[in-house]
Amino acid sequence: MSFGNMGTILFINLTNKKVWSETVEQHVYDNYLSGLGLGAYVLYNRVPKKADPLGPENILGFVSGFLTATGTLFTGQWMVVSKSPLTGGFGDAICGGKFSKAIKRSGYDGIFILGQSDHPVYIDINDGNVDIRDAGHIWGRDSVESENLLRKLTQERKAHVAVIGQAGENLSLISGICHDYGRMASRSGLGAVMGSKKLKALVISGTKTTSVNDKEEIKKLSQSVIPFMKKKYPINLNGNMLPYIGRFIRYLPFQYSIDGAFFKAGLKKWGTLFQTQLYLESGEAPIKNWKGTIENFNLVYSSTLNADRFIERQIKPYYCSSCPLGCGGICSTKGKYQRTQKPEYGTVNALGALILNNDLEKIFHWNELLIRAGMDAISAGATIAFALECFEKGIISLEDTDGLNLQWGEPSVIEILIEQMINREGFGGLLTDGVCEASKQFGLSSHPFAIHAGGQELPMHDPRNEPGYAIHYSAEPNPGQCPMGFQGAYERYGLWQKIQTLPKPRSVYRKHEKYNVDKEKAICAAACSDYMNLIKASGVCLNSINFGCSIIPVFQWLNAVTGWQKTPENYMHIGRRIQHIKQAFNIRQDIAPRQFIMHSRASGRPPQTKGTNAGRTLHTEALMKAYWTVYGWDPETGIPETSVLKAFGIDAV
Repeated sequence: MSFGNMGTILFINLTNKKVWSETVEQHVYDNYLSGLGLGAYVLYNRVPKKADPLGPENILGFVSGFLTATGTLFTGQWMVVSKSPLTGGFGDAICGGKFSKAIKRSGYDGIFILGQSDHPVYIDINDGNVDIRDAGHIWGRDSVESENLLRKLTQERKAHVAVIGQAGENLSLISGICHDYGRMASRSGLGAVMGSKKLKALVISGTKTTSVNDKEEIKKLSQSVIPFMKKKYPINLNGNMLPYIGRFIRYLPFQYSIDGAFFKAGLKKWGTLFQTQLYLESGEAPIKNWKGTIENFNLVYSSTLNADRFIERQIKPYYCSSCPLGCGGICSTKGKYQRTQKPEYGTVNALGALILNNDLEKIFHWNELLIRAGMDAISAGATIAFALECFEKGIISLEDTDGLNLQWGEPSVIEILIEQMINREGFGGLLTDGVCEASKQFGLSSHPFAIHAGGQELPMHDPRNEPGYAIHYSAEPNPGQCPMGFQGAYERYGLWQKIQTLPKPRSVYRKHEKYNVDKEKAICAAACSDYMNLIKASGVCLNSINFGCSIIPVFQWLNAVTGWQKTPENYMHIGRRIQHIKQAFNIRQDIAPRQFIMHSRASGRPPQTKGTNAGRTLHTEALMKAYWTVYGWDPETGIPETSVLKAFGIDAV
């Protein structure tokens, strides 16, 4: 008997309406687990060379985590994988909610969509029974309306829905896939892949259960997490304190490790919103299209985005499947839509400081507009910021914008741009596909202001403040992704406590030491990437791993579920194999890894002249080379050595 997985994956070809399932050989689970690993394995072996991301030959995969539905905690994350139309390389997007468990309960570890329908359809899966149904009645509707209609049709079996909005239908390269009225697999432009297949939604339900090896050990390990979750932070934090903590961090001449207790306290009370003013003051949050400083968005100006003000609107917390934390939330709004999901930090900063907007009501409203349209808020905000700076510099004029006076922080203009982007109409239609594509429309003179990495807009974390971000934005197989591998993350993960060969960081060190390029930093960064791949293969929440691997017992959970006796080193080896196959996928698709290097402004070229990050310039290329060397990839090109791939059982590219 196989534990922790369903043993089967489903394939659906929308061109010929052929449906079939395949048994997954045990060695695939042994080497890749499921989730991201299984998705990467299928894409590498089945997506043809030079496939058109928006063509019928591309594959769109929905995969559940290996630990999902096993009695483990924080394991409700699901992944979408495909060749990204945004970067041209390996694309993945992660999402919480209830859909991961639904995939497994339907009897599968993954559902892979091939081909293209000639008319809008949705796929209905119930306990392994698959129907491809007409979606003409919901095509053109937003994600919330569509989910409501599909839930009513399946209310007797409580189905779960993954759906695209108008942005995905319009093939926006910054569109995502929505679930549960506001959770979104938002990055890599995978909503456009779904739209290109004329697939409006995936509706899933089932009653299958996941077999595990040792229920009692799983229960014991899960119960061991609860005391940490209940433990109170020694200081009763409030929103007014957060910017001053950030300012204190800014002026300190040294850096110190922060364990997961502070992170947990912030998430429990505010969700990721606790980071907004904290990061604005400490220098981690980018401002005014990555050019501005805290002088442009000072404490008085940003106080309207105090985390407490968002929580005042929270009606109830939102819990993903198997989550004891509940960092999400359902909030009331004063506009057209009465309720919305509590926005994440990345959304608030992208629609706030990045465009110099401090209107809280508008952030709530725009967040809901983008959720319903299925458009990535980070990419949307970044693209608007780019357009605002181009207008400021005279690169585009009133004639180009159809008379829109693009001024920083002007809510009425920004709202028009968002609506135009969603509908791919007017001047905003030029922004629908993100910064990189818009810069091609605006011309070469706009490129100095087009901040992205390999086509993907950067997350709201500034590498000039934490150089580790530069490595992961630029050197990963999927560039510009959520930055979970920087030095502070390594310190919180505590991997050296389980793997003695990994460096143990110092608890206090001078800030300038972060900017040195050395082998130890590269080893730490690679370990974070390996761990992140393992986490995404397991379905573990990205927020929870900040509590540390001694608190969140991922390695022990995996052994208890499977009956394996693998060491933490063995599991990290799986994470590294996933990293290799993702990079190999890119090479097969004719991606030159160097083309993913992030925009020079994010590296401090030229350096800022004032603010927290003044005078800081990163050696991004040197950081990338050191990181690639750890993996056995050519340090100049990022191409994996054939011998390295073979050692991990991956066919040579």
